Amino acid sequence: MPLAFGFSRSRFFKCCINHPANPVICLCLAFSSFTSSSPSEPSAAAGRPATLREGRAEIFTDESNSVFYNKAQVNNRDISIAVLRSFISKRREEYLVRSTKGELEDTKLSEQAKYEEPKVLEALAASGLRAIRYALEVDGIGQVTAVDNNEAAVEACKKNIQLNCSLASSKVVPHLADARVYMLTHPKEFDVVDLDPYGSPAAFLDSAVQCVADGGLLMCSATDMAVLAGGNAEVCFSKYGSYPLRGKHCHEMALRILLACIESHAIRHKRHIVPIISIHMDFYIRVFVRIFTSASTVKSSPLKLAHVYQCIGCCSFHLQNIGRINLKDKRNIALPNFGFTVPEECSECAHKFVMGGPIWSNPIHDKEWASCILSNIHIMRDSYPAYAKISAILTLVSENVIEAFMRGWLYGPSVVMRCPFGTSAVVSASLRREALGVEALSHRPAPLGSAEWPIGGAWRCIIYKSWVACVHALKKRKFLPHLNNLHYFLQQLQANFSQAHGASVPRKCPRFVPNPEKFWGPRPKACRHPKIFHMDKS
Repeated sequence: MPLAFGFSRSRFFKCCINHPANPVICLCLAFSSFTSSSPSEPSAAAGRPATLREGRAEIFTDESNSVFYNKAQVNNRDISIAVLRSFISKRREEYLVRSTKGELEDTKLSEQAKYEEPKVLEALAASGLRAIRYALEVDGIGQVTAVDNNEAAVEACKKNIQLNCSLASSKVVPHLADARVYMLTHPKEFDVVDLDPYGSPAAFLDSAVQCVADGGLLMCSATDMAVLAGGNAEVCFSKYGSYPLRGKHCHEMALRILLACIESHAIRHKRHIVPIISIHMDFYIRVFVRIFTSASTVKSSPLKLAHVYQCIGCCSFHLQNIGRINLKDKRNIALPNFGFTVPEECSECAHKFVMGGPIWSNPIHDKEWASCILSNIHIMRDSYPAYAKISAILTLVSENVIEAFMRGWLYGPSVVMRCPFGTSAVVSASLRREALGVEALSHRPAPLGSAEWPIGGAWRCIIYKSWVACVHALKKRKFLPHLNNLHYFLQQLQANFSQAHGASVPRKCPRFVPNPEKFWGPRPKACRHPKIFHMDKS
């Protein structure tokens, strides 16, 4: 009997302890607890498929993986909602400014230019969770179009829309179509386009930049970090048109490569981008850029792109813009830049340079906009399931003092100079005192710092040489022979590495939040299952 019904002796003895006077009650309670917890027995709501809830949206679960869903992307969806809320309020403010300036004085023009709620396109919808959350959680949003080329995904999206309230049914419209063709056939129709593909977004960028309305928002993710971070340089060049360089700054360079790729697609259609926020988190990068139409601004696009020369010894880097400005007839003309600005060998360690890029060399964040988004997140913290993670990321972004050319870890030169790395707060305080400008912590854990280096990697070595001279002089460390030419720099700069005070002290709030559970990362592609290999016990 116990084996046939799966009866547990421990459960029976526990019931006997609670009800020692009546063994019949013990037996009934033991069997009732077993039947209520057994997965083979359906519950009262077993006829309804299982669902999961994220934010205010609820969708059906799919154990067969016929429709892609990744729980780890909740960070992505939350930060997209935060940026979208800020963009809608910004869009409304811009409309009010135009109307008050008298640009809409004509009655007919004012009727045509009447403010309309922004239309959103989710180009790769899958289950439609993101589109449903946009419709339910973002106030002032217009129609949300969810496009996917998988019939199973579109059917799942329709069921999920019906599962939610009537607001989702009235705003979310699913479509079965190829995202590239759909965006090409709807030029400048959507105020917001969301691209979150499985892998590289390169195939969708040309149609996406044409689909966004003037002044609209493009939200783009890239999960092929092995390619963008320098693991497959030739593949990165074939997809994004840039060569990545391996190093501690690989995530920063991946962001700038993606921005440069979007810019290269936009300028073909007399358009250009303005980055709002560019972040790396978990296993992917995501950029938020506005797209404007201006033939005159497109001509200065070479000034925003640069090649990177990185030393293979000390990881010092130099940037060289593709174009330069020449004043002619009281107007700026963008011309090709001059020849190489770096020597054949590194002046710090006498090693060769490798060339990467082109990358986006302009700022990758709008600090004021990021601070506004962060304040709104704090106000509406209960509406974000991943509040701790996204607030930590945006805190890092909002703490930027001066936009750096690249966030290079200072860990590489410390290895070359054979000295320990100082804490981020101490090094940042020293660089602030020297007025070099420091960007606070990047997207990765300490040791980390970055600065806008006026003469490239030389400043990095100056700071480190001063660090060794000030703190570790008594240890009499031996340096490599080719580093002796740095001694004369010590007469020019003696860095102060005392602890920061006042405004330099960072706010006491988390900046690096650990993953909430194990195996927090990418998931297999839809309709694919992990292979199970049976080991031969013999």
